[in-house]
Amino acid sequence: MTTLSDASGTGRAVPDPAALPALRRRITAVLIASQILGGLANATGIALAAVLAAEVSGSQALSGLASASMVVGPALLAMPLAALMTRRGRRPGLVLAYLLGVAGAAVVVTGAVLASFPLLLFGMAVFGAGSLGNLQARYAAADLAEPERRARAISTVVWATTIGAVLGPNIAAPAGHSVTRFGIPAAAGPFVWAAGVFLLSAVLVGVLLRPDPLLTARALDGGAAHSAAARSLRAGVGAVRESPRARLALVTVAVSHTAMVSIMSMTPVALTRHGADIELIGLVISIHIAGMYAFSPVMGWLADRLGRLSVIGLAAGLLCCAALLAGTAGASHGQTMAGLFLLGLGWSAGLVSGSALLTDSVPGPARAAVQGLCDLTMNVAAGLGGLTAGLIVARAGYGWLNAAGASLLLPMAGLALFTSRRHGAKEQSPAAPTS
Repeated sequence: MTTLSDASGTGRAVPDPAALPALRRRITAVLIASQILGGLANATGIALAAVLAAEVSGSQALSGLASASMVVGPALLAMPLAALMTRRGRRPGLVLAYLLGVAGAAVVVTGAVLASFPLLLFGMAVFGAGSLGNLQARYAAADLAEPERRARAISTVVWATTIGAVLGPNIAAPAGHSVTRFGIPAAAGPFVWAAGVFLLSAVLVGVLLRPDPLLTARALDGGAAHSAAARSLRAGVGAVRESPRARLALVTVAVSHTAMVSIMSMTPVALTRHGADIELIGLVISIHIAGMYAFSPVMGWLADRLGRLSVIGLAAGLLCCAALLAGTAGASHGQTMAGLFLLGLGWSAGLVSGSALLTDSVPGPARAAVQGLCDLTMNVAAGLGGLTAGLIVARAGYGWLNAAGASLLLPMAGLALFTSRRHGAKEQSPAAPTS
């Protein structure tokens, strides 16, 4: 085992190439476990967030602010978290994200007990940092992956969220029932449970995610040769500006996430209007989350075999079909469920292919900054979508919300077509990215 110096001058052990497969498996196992816990905590809280916001505010029109807060918070934290990871590695950033999720859940419960809507929204914004930790973990999986298997590495970690995320909404009801005896509103109960689970995630990552995948990858790449400027936010912005494929990747992730968040966040409200109870709402959201995560390995395999652009096109088609089904469902809960499943599937295709294309398309030193910029963009866009979703449903209806979500896909599809034609129908191998 040789030793290199990173950009800070600290000696770092570089694993023998023969040991890399075992190291990849161990790092992936830790990330999978953290994703299961993080997905459980995040989905448990999200399940009744809009309902809780409507109860505390007394207005369905303001219920969309719950999902908006949960993505605006991560948007504000995305770049500071990326900066921390750039300097110190993935582990400190992920631990901090999960601990912020714990703190946010505590503030949400306090806001619910005090019937303070501003405090509730602030807590939801901080709680959203936990989901940012889960999103950033997909890049940790790609740090040490072979380029030709990068999409599959990302999708494996995304898939792991399925277990916790599908279970989360279904335990929302018992979580709510368990806290009412303490004077806590039932809709706030999921946040109590989520705090404990996020804490377990933080401990798991802090103890077991060693060596740090980003710092190890940097050492393997000769990290001492890259200056701090090459890893800065300015370098990341420049890398995106210079690469049409990176721009397409960023738009794909942002649009897919915005369409999904906007429609999903208001579905519980729409179901409630048509007589659905809390158990049925939990089931619909669970099916949606299964679509988001359970088939991500398929999306990763397709992105590696058929190319990133092909799966981006698939994402646009799935999201359009989802909006059509959900937007015309009315009182048909089965059709709403099918629409939400396709919504999750389209999100998965967009996230996996977009994240892989983004990582392929920028120089190694700038990747962490570009990845932080991507999560900043996707969360700001989704925050604006969630902010307007409640207003659209209150004034025009759930069907029009789905129509608005589908319209967001037109720029993404147009840019994908333009990029494909401008740079050739045949994609470059992921092993030889452009920058």
